[in-house]
Amino acid sequence: MKSFFHVSDIGDLGAALEEALQVKANPFAWKHLGQDKTIMLVFFNSSLRTRLSSQKAALNLGMNPIVLNIGQDSWKLETELGVVMDGDKSEHLREAIPVMTSYCDLIGIRSFAGLKDREYDYNETVLRQFIEYGGKPVISLESATVHPCQAFADLITIEEYRKKKRPKVVLTWAPHPRALPQAVPNSFAEWMNAADVEFVITHPRGYELDPAFAGKAPVEYDQMKALEGADFVYAKNWSCPGVTDPSRYGQVLSQDMAWTVDAKHMAVTNDAYFMHCLPVRRNMIVSDEVIDAPTSLVIPEAANRAVSAQVVMKRMLESL
Repeated sequence: MKSFFHVSDIGDLGAALEEALQVKANPFAWKHLGQDKTIMLVFFNSSLRTRLSSQKAALNLGMNPIVLNIGQDSWKLETELGVVMDGDKSEHLREAIPVMTSYCDLIGIRSFAGLKDREYDYNETVLRQFIEYGGKPVISLESATVHPCQAFADLITIEEYRKKKRPKVVLTWAPHPRALPQAVPNSFAEWMNAADVEFVITHPRGYELDPAFAGKAPVEYDQMKALEGADFVYAKNWSCPGVTDPSRYGQVLSQDMAWTVDAKHMAVTNDAYFMHCLPVRRNMIVSDEVIDAPTSLVIPEAANRAVSAQVVMKRMLESL
């Protein structure tokens, strides 16, 4: 595996899930793979679960992780080509990337969408430069459009907790006080479309995800109807993806609190499990009573982030 951005990069999902459960059962069995190897984890944005789970996964595999916080531990980096660098950015990615990769064997990048220029974000401009100039395997630790380690962890969690062969999984939009990227819902939709589940997306009109990720998943604009009979409810906010109107890309079109997942919403499900990637705005995305209920999987889901990251790193080490 030379890069990890999409569900297609992981190959057969059944095999990947089986491997994930093996890794979870015996996380130190492959420490020999990472001996004398280094992974660099580059963060352009804040992180808690991604940072800790990636470091833990690397250590489980015997690797030495180097964590770099751009703008804090390094110079501010210019990401665009052809600009006159007369501002506060002292170094360009064109030089910084080959320097970084000269010190490591694998590299993970976290760089959020700017939500101002849809073409720039959806071309994965920052991430693609690491591939072009780095020459080392690249893991998306959440980029402008995808968060594959999160989606893989979500799928592992569903596999562990599903009560029937083909559960109904609902991705529901929920309100948030500010504009958020589409990376998490994009990847969740992509991975659920590839999995053996009944997948439904619900959101207010105008929040349609890019078809490259949403695929042919049915969209139900009536949230309560979408949630009927659900086995898993995955709540997440995202800003306007700008699919039909790029000028609205990144905008907050609604803050309708009726979409907050509460007991009333969960009552129409099939005693569904609640899921969220965290961090979560309580009583905006989800009510206290739902996230604190025994059916909330947010903590097991977060723990599986180390498992998904370790499977990806393991496969990359095996391909070196």
